[in-house]
Amino acid sequence: MCQLLGMNCNTPTDILFSFEGFHRRGGLTDHHADGWGIAFFEGRGVRLFLDDKPAIDSPVASLVRQYSIKSKNVIAHIRKATQGEVNLTNCHPFQRELWGQYWIFAHNGNLLDFAPPQGSHYQPVGSTDSERAFCYLLETLRQRWRQPPAREALFAAVETLAAELRSHGVCNFMLSNGEWLFVHCSTKLHYIVRQAPFPTAHLVDDDVTVDFSTVTTPQDRVAIIATVPLTDNEYWTPLQDGELILFADGLPLQHSISSPPTRIDAASCGSACGAEAATKADPAQN
Repeated sequence: MCQLLGMNCNTPTDILFSFEGFHRRGGLTDHHADGWGIAFFEGRGVRLFLDDKPAIDSPVASLVRQYSIKSKNVIAHIRKATQGEVNLTNCHPFQRELWGQYWIFAHNGNLLDFAPPQGSHYQPVGSTDSERAFCYLLETLRQRWRQPPAREALFAAVETLAAELRSHGVCNFMLSNGEWLFVHCSTKLHYIVRQAPFPTAHLVDDDVTVDFSTVTTPQDRVAIIATVPLTDNEYWTPLQDGELILFADGLPLQHSISSPPTRIDAASCGSACGAEAATKADPAQN
């Protein structure tokens, strides 16, 4: 299946080092060759780059590798198609507006027998289960709240929706509005928080090393999330099945672990999303 890459920081940072290794998995060091994409939040705006070519051969990927875009939230995806044709409309990440904010979503997995009712505001353009899941998630949130809810209430709603999606199959995903980055694990995801004293890191997919202490300040903090660890000389924390983490300012600020429910219809999910989820603070882990 696909692979995911995310970044959440307390100050705008480029993702060139991580992307250098990640893009090589799109057809060189791995077989995810059915398109790719990356989204950078810049304030309230988003730079979104998509290509249906393998990332390793993509001129767009070459542009991104040379373009030092600084962002506090980034989501990237390389695709191994399970549902939907190989074309531009089916490339992740996907972008939509909710509550006057851009939201970005990317998914790794395969949702079976997932046919939510057509939404009033959000409909898929392509033919993937991933885009259907994104539209369903935003439709449910929009029906519940006309304005952005408190963070705790939103986290509980996303947790309930993630559990429902996971009941249909593999559902690793990343979701961001430019302020927060939600990360949900169904099978495989890892993260690392880099902060002072910064380490020297070496890529798994290429013989490239960087000493982060030479390109950062002591106040910087960066969380990197990836399907498979990108470096081979650092400890990456594995997420558990059913774990949802909200990252903010480079820290795993809120998290929970839940079991998937029995399959429920959209109407019952709408009321279930109001249920509070048990959450707790999680300190940064190096």
